[in-house]
Amino acid sequence: MRELWLANVTWAEETSRKLREADVLIGQGQAVADVIRHLGVSDVTYYRWRKEYGGLKVDQAKRFKELEKENARLKLLLADAELDKSILREAAETPFDLWSTKRLFNQARSSDRLSARGRGLESTTSA
Repeated sequence: MRELWLANVTWAEETSRKLREADVLIGQGQAVADVIRHLGVSDVTYYRWRKEYGGLKVDQAKRFKELEKENARLKLLLADAELDKSILREAAETPFDLWSTKRLFNQARSSDRLSARGRGLESTTSA
């Protein structure tokens, strides 16, 4: 887990550093296409970084990335909770028939006894 965290910190620092470097080079009069080539990223990546992390400092970029991860984790937890809620709602809507349930239970018990007798075993359940 620690290695993953360190990788994220490095990513945030690297992205911030590259965006600052791009700002300096563009400020010196270089063309955006030349700056992107110098940074070694695609134009799509550069513009996505600019859109998402443009005005952020390194610590802000780190925090933003951490919040994105936590948000994804919370979304998964919410999806699990909604699934549980849906299952419980469906179970609550199904009418409970005591006699059918008791009949199914007794059938299962009797089939267990029959299979135990067929194997020459004594049944451990009492009627």
